[in-house]
Amino acid sequence: KAYAVSALKGKGTDLLIDGIKQLLPLSEAMYDRDELTDQPIRDIAAEIVREKALRLLDEEVPHGTAVNVNKLRERSLADGGMITDIEADIICEKESHKGIIIGKGGRMIKKIGSAARPDIEKLLDMKVNLQLFVKVRKDWRNDELQLKSLGYRDRR
Repeated sequence: KAYAVSALKGKGTDLLIDGIKQLLPLSEAMYDRDELTDQPIRDIAAEIVREKALRLLDEEVPHGTAVNVNKLRERSLADGGMITDIEADIICEKESHKGIIIGKGGRMIKKIGSAARPDIEKLLDMKVNLQLFVKVRKDWRNDELQLKSLGYRDRR
């Protein structure tokens, strides 16, 4: 069956969704309703930081950056609330990139953290204390051990 759909105007999408639902088999839910992903929070937090860094650095630093979350720990606050402490390294390949990521007087790394924090807080549904550091690992993208240590799967 064909459906006339305009994503731009939002027309016909209801009919398309109903048509898709009719073709899907009925089964038990594979995940709980409140389960958003099967990915570890560490990986999602790292990707949020990486995404903000790439957006803010634009063309200044090549996409040869990775983020490694070293610490992710919840703790209680004096007022009874909770906060998550996150320490993460932004990995780059060159010393010159490190300076760009940190920025003059630390402005860029602060900007990256300020952009990432609200998204991570929304994900965790609590306040986040995010501390970012920049590390240089020369040629990390061509080193299988470093790729594995950063959570990248075997490329074969």
